[in-house]
Amino acid sequence: MTEPSAPVNAIRLHKQLDAIFGTAPGLGQFSAVNHSIVGKRFIITAFVFFGIGGILAMLIRAQLATPRSAFLGPDVYNQIFTMHGTVMMFLFAIPLFEGLALYLLPKMLGARDLAFPRLSAYGYWCYLFGGSILIAGLVLGLAPDGGWFMYTPLSSRTYTPGINADIWLIGITFVEISAMCAAVEIIVSILKVRAPGMSLDKMPLFGWYMLVTAFMMLFGFPPLIVGSVLLEIERAFDLPFFDPGRGGDSILWQHLFWLFGHPEVYIIFLPAAGVISTILPVLARREIIGYLAIVVSIVALAFLSFGLWVHHMFTVGIPHLALAFFSAASTAVAVPTAVQIFAWIGTLLAGRPQLKLPMLFLLGFFFVFVAGGLTGVMVAIVPFNWQVHDTQFVVAHLHYVLVGGFVFPMLAAAYYWLPHFTGRAPRMSLGVATFWLIFIGFNLTFLVMHLTGLIGMPRRIYTYGSDTGWEWLNLVSSVGSFLMAIGFALFTVDVVLQWRLGTRSERNPWDAVTLEWATAMPPPSYNFASIPAVDSRAPLKDRPDLPLELARGEGYLGFVRDGRLETLGVGITSGKIEQVIRLPGPTYLPLLSAAVTGSFFLAVLFKAYWLAVAGFAAAIFTLVLWARGWGERTDQGPVAIGRGALAIPHQECDASPSRWAVLMGLAANATAFASLAFGILYLSIVAPNWPPPDPARLSLGWSAMAAVILIIAAFCARQAVRTLACAHTRVVERWLLANAAAQVMAFASLLMMMLAIPGPTCHAYDAAMLVMLGYVALHAALGVVFALYGVWRSRGGYVSVVRSNDLRIGAAWQVYTAAIGVIGLSLLLAISLMVSP
Repeated sequence: MTEPSAPVNAIRLHKQLDAIFGTAPGLGQFSAVNHSIVGKRFIITAFVFFGIGGILAMLIRAQLATPRSAFLGPDVYNQIFTMHGTVMMFLFAIPLFEGLALYLLPKMLGARDLAFPRLSAYGYWCYLFGGSILIAGLVLGLAPDGGWFMYTPLSSRTYTPGINADIWLIGITFVEISAMCAAVEIIVSILKVRAPGMSLDKMPLFGWYMLVTAFMMLFGFPPLIVGSVLLEIERAFDLPFFDPGRGGDSILWQHLFWLFGHPEVYIIFLPAAGVISTILPVLARREIIGYLAIVVSIVALAFLSFGLWVHHMFTVGIPHLALAFFSAASTAVAVPTAVQIFAWIGTLLAGRPQLKLPMLFLLGFFFVFVAGGLTGVMVAIVPFNWQVHDTQFVVAHLHYVLVGGFVFPMLAAAYYWLPHFTGRAPRMSLGVATFWLIFIGFNLTFLVMHLTGLIGMPRRIYTYGSDTGWEWLNLVSSVGSFLMAIGFALFTVDVVLQWRLGTRSERNPWDAVTLEWATAMPPPSYNFASIPAVDSRAPLKDRPDLPLELARGEGYLGFVRDGRLETLGVGITSGKIEQVIRLPGPTYLPLLSAAVTGSFFLAVLFKAYWLAVAGFAAAIFTLVLWARGWGERTDQGPVAIGRGALAIPHQECDASPSRWAVLMGLAANATAFASLAFGILYLSIVAPNWPPPDPARLSLGWSAMAAVILIIAAFCARQAVRTLACAHTRVVERWLLANAAAQVMAFASLLMMMLAIPGPTCHAYDAAMLVMLGYVALHAALGVVFALYGVWRSRGGYVSVVRSNDLRIGAAWQVYTAAIGVIGLSLLLAISLMVSP
């Protein structure tokens, strides 16, 4: 195919690109899917939630400033304490780095947008709506009050009878949808949507950090989602997963929560470390030392972080051998962290550091985070942990690690990339005063809190006596916290002043070498008028004129083809050009889908379960609508991409982003299934009052029949794909209809097995069977949707031998459903045989 004629001049090219990538003003902003807009929304919303969390922290410190304070009652204090931790962990830290990643990654990787712009927009609206549910509960006096960790049995219906805990469970699960969307988006975009020539070993370190973090989210968040669903089911339907009197175990919640909770510490730290590895070499005026060592340490840190969750449970009665293992793992995790810190220090020593404002915050990070790391090694030692567990010492350690490891680097990032966001020149102005107020206030607040904990002050108490010896320490902490709050307020004022009154900035004011500084400032909606070719880790250093060349349209895709939004897809490791990715334009569908998803969660919250079923079905329907009119009805073959090169459209590529996204989604789903299976096995082995006095046996015949039907359904889906090359589409559709019919029968058989369970509220054994069968049945029901979706796409002309991704995605779901069905039913049969007399 011949290359489309080039525009008359570069100005015309920019105008054409802006017309198709841009977002309409006014109400049209609600249809925005562009990564720059969505990323900014994440960042701004996260800072708003940070402000709310900060106000809650001030209320806590005001209450604890003096003994016997009547400022807050115990009920209000518990809500504020719970919401402070919840806001900071779930609504600020993770969404902030998600927003920074969504905004920066395409620019750093030399792309025009992320792989799935609508998925990012949907994730933002889920985040906003889920967070709003939690804040609304706080305003109405119905906020969760069991702690941001929601330990059972305190959070069970017996001890928390209102909807306070339900608001936490529903709101957090809603927000987790956003996190999972971001994880899939980030992984696939980094792996597939990079500039040609950018192999993995040439990728900026920030990309590596975000890739590993996203994988950690993908495998770390499902255990919390499973735990939240099980606890909400227990609260709503009295299924006793965490009730020791009926075969449950409250420690199971801690396992599921900390399977998420400890990796989350590193999920928060690694993006901040990526910021440091990006900014520090620029301000040190030297390439970072130990690129490969840092990459290896990131991966090692991710693996180790998943083996540390019992680090938080040393006092709950863990066997001594397990204590020794997890204590050793907790100290070993310091090694890959130290590799990164020594690489940063070596870069500073070998370079010529500039003491500019972002560097000031990085130096503050070194001081605070290293101190937090040292106390982390202390609490990893079991005897010491027993002494300080549940004291203010642990609170101080947590804040030194998280605030030092996340907030200081993010403030450095704010000042470093603020010119990129606003187009305004960087200046010191109020930033130096901001740093010292925050640094001094932080250390006043939390350094003395170590002492408070060592002399016995517990955490999570709302008042204390005047004869404890804690009075002056708490007063110092409270004064320091208000000083820190003034610093953050000054930061807000400084950012607003620079954004509104700052002078226009030159391009690349820091003399950086990564591609985000090759765009205009602020960047246009399409980032690059043409896509660069990369042959090193420092493209702007090797080719100083690259920004001008790209602006003139001299790179790849330096033209507009039929009004389409296009970027390039590459091989995962090599960075070689593989496909042309067509991107969607602005649409209200993500907002609609998120609103309908929100209606499902609200219906669950208010116990309107039939309405919840309708809301779930409506959410699936709106998500299916995303495909309406999307795709190609004819095979195109290779198309021109500029510079004399050709590439096939992504719909015709076996390694399309959508295929990878589904694989990532199924990997997360498999983690959720493994978490559920772990919970069932844990109860069967460890829980008291197990098995029940009169255990019901799972029917071998019904189980075998359901498993066989699921396998048949998967076979039909695979046959639909195989027959594309040798049969009429009607034959393909018949296989898909057979697939749908098999899944309907599988769902019916699983439903019959669920109805045959005698008393799921009497014992966790029966409840576990019900939930596992329900999990498989839900996947069978969604298998029907995937099969009928394939029929719809085939009849619309969007499927052919080379355009087979829709059917291959459906087949992957069917195979996964068959696998978890066989494994899940086998597990239940094995447990049934074990407990039968």
